Amino acid sequence: MSPTELQDLIEEATYDHAMGETDAALAKLARAAAAAPGSFEAWHAIAEINFSLRRLDAALDAAQRAHSVRPDDLFINTSLSRIWMEKGDKAKAEHFGAQAKIQGWKEILKNPGTET
Repeated sequence: MSPTELQDLIEEATYDHAMGETDAALAKLARAAAAAPGSFEAWHAIAEINFSLRRLDAALDAAQRAHSVRPDDLFINTSLSRIWMEKGDKAKAEHFGAQAKIQGWKEILKNPGTET
């Protein structure tokens, strides 16, 4: 699968999810992740959709895979914090929440004047 085909598939899955077709979205994302196991975007989308469905174990698995690809990403650290909080592990939730805050501060330092 080419990078363009991968991106198109992830975008189609995102659209499916927005239209309430979560099974179709997850099937497309599973194909994307199988074709490109290092696709941060595919794993993060899988995590977010599963989180929205309250499938916390599946969300956590996908979020951890995304995190292994891009551990310094603000959004995946936020996702992991939310998942761990819902699973009842406050310490892990706080750890990933702190990581997200640090990444946010780094972005502000890289782009001064963009904070609100």
